[in-house]
Amino acid sequence: MKPSSPDPSATLRLAVVGHTNTGKTSLLRTLTRDPYFGRVQDSPGTTRQVEGARLLLAGAQAVELYDTPGMEDGMGLLDYLDQLIPPAQRREGPDRIQAFLDSPESSRRFEQEARVLRKLLECDAGLYVIDVRDPVLGKHRDELAVLGLCGRPLLPVLNFTHSPRQRADEWRTALARLGLHAAVEFDSVAPALDGESRLYDKLALMLDARAGLLLALKEDVLQQQAIRRDDALRMVAELLVDVAALRLPSRPDQASVEHTSEKLRKLVRERENACVRDLLRRYNFRAEDFPRHALPLQGERWGMDLFHPQALKDVGIHLGKGMAAGAMAGVTVDLFTAGLSLGAAALVGAMAGGLWQGADRLGKRIMGRIQGYREISVDDGVLRLLALRQLALVDALQRRGHAAQAPIVIDAGPPQPPALADADALHPDAPMAEPAAQEPESSVRKALRSGKLPAELTEARSQPHWSGLLPEHEEESPRREEAVRSLARLLGTV
Repeated sequence: MKPSSPDPSATLRLAVVGHTNTGKTSLLRTLTRDPYFGRVQDSPGTTRQVEGARLLLAGAQAVELYDTPGMEDGMGLLDYLDQLIPPAQRREGPDRIQAFLDSPESSRRFEQEARVLRKLLECDAGLYVIDVRDPVLGKHRDELAVLGLCGRPLLPVLNFTHSPRQRADEWRTALARLGLHAAVEFDSVAPALDGESRLYDKLALMLDARAGLLLALKEDVLQQQAIRRDDALRMVAELLVDVAALRLPSRPDQASVEHTSEKLRKLVRERENACVRDLLRRYNFRAEDFPRHALPLQGERWGMDLFHPQALKDVGIHLGKGMAAGAMAGVTVDLFTAGLSLGAAALVGAMAGGLWQGADRLGKRIMGRIQGYREISVDDGVLRLLALRQLALVDALQRRGHAAQAPIVIDAGPPQPPALADADALHPDAPMAEPAAQEPESSVRKALRSGKLPAELTEARSQPHWSGLLPEHEEESPRREEAVRSLARLLGTV
């Protein structure tokens, strides 16, 4: 029975094929942004059946992707094909494969290979996934020879290219000798931002009749990527405005100020955690991908409490004297006098300065007004740290593949000389990570670290009703909305 040719007007069908344990399921997880697709384990033969997934374009099904079992005995199968139909008979490749599929051995010794080849014959093309940490062996060459007999375009996908043990050049040379001159690098654990675009570009060159669909899919991928980033920056801007505008009243005695300060810290921590959850959901990652630590743990910058002075030092944020006081760390006390003469007010101010080691680091102390209470707000340093941590998380989420198993590791600190790359901590080969060049820090992030706060946050300081953490929050405030939008745009500036 001769295999039928794929219908060019139907949904594009791609078979993901390759040797056992090369990351085929991982590739599908990353392309579909589904961390729950299939099973990913560091052991051979995890996928035993063909599983399918779909990619949509404008709400309609555009691509069907099929995850196939790993091929285990390409060498033995190639020998069997030569016995079944000797090459001298000059049968076409697909006919030889069909003869094998009709033979008893397709359901016995070569059952796994039969599933792969049957699916590849049904598809328009195949993505041949290669673990470039592996050396090129004879079994791989025979495997490719068998797959080539199916008569379908085959695009090699070089996986795990971020590993220091990668042999990408060796693989490219071997593929060229087999007549496979087109290949694409796509690390399913930590893909490049343009990784999907390059994959669809290569496929479009190989599948000319489907080039329009693939280029449209590429544009959609880029558009969705930009939308996700805009949404994420909006979430960060909302968080920062909520926290900058937060002010809690307190009676002037020490116990009340300490109690109110701890209440403020709790509100800010909870708000940051809510933002983290929202960001994970927006990028379709699981909560366990980014575990949070309640205690300051040495060497874990995010795990260290947001209000811990060392956390600010780690990211290069200057600390004022008030930040060093344990009970007052990370908060600002604005002091208002209640019905006192100017002399008495100065005395109270001096007492407050002595008690709190100059904790009023935000703006100027307001003296000589009849108010009778103190207002507790978040210190500039903590606000800066909050912004840098969230932006670092957004960067990590954009560069993370949905097949990654290790927890997300970020570094919101200032750029360092080339060292072990933090991004490699996402990779299974993290302990062996090689030095990586640091990207230059944007002017916005430099300003967040040591320059003036964005004007939007300075304005939020004087607008307590902008904070969603307070009961008097205004649900609809055009000026707040404008400030959030403006701040989100600023945070996205490279």
